[in-house]
Amino acid sequence: MQKITILIHCEDQKAIIASVTNYISSIDGNIIYLDQHVDADENVFFMRLECEFSAKNWNIEAIKTDFQAKLAAPFNMSWEMYTQDEKPRMALFVSKYDHCLYDILGRYSAGELPLEIPLIISNHEDLKAVAERFSIPFHYVPFTKDIKTEGEQKQLDLLKQYNIDFIVLARYMQIITPNLIAAYKNQIINIHHSFLPAFPGAKPYHSAFKRGVKIIGATSHYVTEGLDEGPIIEQDIARVSHSHSIEDFITKGRDLERMVLARAIKLHAERKTMVYDNKTVVFL
Repeated sequence: MQKITILIHCEDQKAIIASVTNYISSIDGNIIYLDQHVDADENVFFMRLECEFSAKNWNIEAIKTDFQAKLAAPFNMSWEMYTQDEKPRMALFVSKYDHCLYDILGRYSAGELPLEIPLIISNHEDLKAVAERFSIPFHYVPFTKDIKTEGEQKQLDLLKQYNIDFIVLARYMQIITPNLIAAYKNQIINIHHSFLPAFPGAKPYHSAFKRGVKIIGATSHYVTEGLDEGPIIEQDIARVSHSHSIEDFITKGRDLERMVLARAIKLHAERKTMVYDNKTVVFL
């Protein structure tokens, strides 16, 4: 049984769903999932569907060509089509914090994430042993103000060498360069605490503790040139009180960061996110 996932967005108009479902039926496909959304303000239609084919002579390239001619062109669709065997290749960027890295690699080793991790890139050598423990190539790429251009080029060369589809910043403590963002538009995922911009700086949990906040959180989003202003993929919160210490805040915050980032990675890898107008449509 062969399975494909199709993502579609276009101007909202009549008969899109009927046309797509009838087309899948006409090529002997069976739809096992379908969800759609209409942004009424922008008049934009979004749809994600999964379908199966049992025919032995099933050919994805022929389906893509036919789909473009019979559906995409008449409806002026932007669309993507993937087979279940096309696992996206993810690069991990890390610095010194290891909690997100361990969590991602643990889930990956357990088969929970439908992706491949060909390499880890870091601006420090502290986490090399973690990469070696999971048998993943580790590349140390120094990245400072004085050698930013060289560092960026080395990163781009490695990403091309390993045929990377998307990047995850697992607490990578450097600002991503515009050239890298342009090369991987809506394909770089970051995680940060949800206090921004109220509690910026190196110790946000300390600042939040001093203010007596009652909720802490984490946000995962796509990276844009606007710092921490990219389209949001996933968020979560935890309640805290006067009885919690700063250490409790940090522990709860790191737990949230791990869970939220893992969920965002899984959503992206399963082709369940669509970006439009600096927002995301997330199909659950």
